[in-house]
Amino acid sequence: MLPSTVQLAFEYTDVERAALIERSVRQEVGEIDGGRSRTTIERDNATVELFIEADDLVALRAGLNTWCTLLDVAERCSKR
Repeated sequence: MLPSTVQLAFEYTDVERAALIERSVRQEVGEIDGGRSRTTIERDNATVELFIEADDLVALRAGLNTWCTLLDVAERCSKR
């Protein structure tokens, strides 16, 4: 079976906020991924990109839920 993948891009108002969000969630990469999914995070200026690869759709959905929740919390905590 081929792995399932998703790429999400989150654009922020400025580079500083994007960097703060990225640093906040980057520390979780490799810590919370299960044995069936892998995640990478990249930042290009004010855009944070999230790449999730999973062995199946159930693991992909779980990864999406987890990472979207982490990003949401980081965004709410970083509001000025």
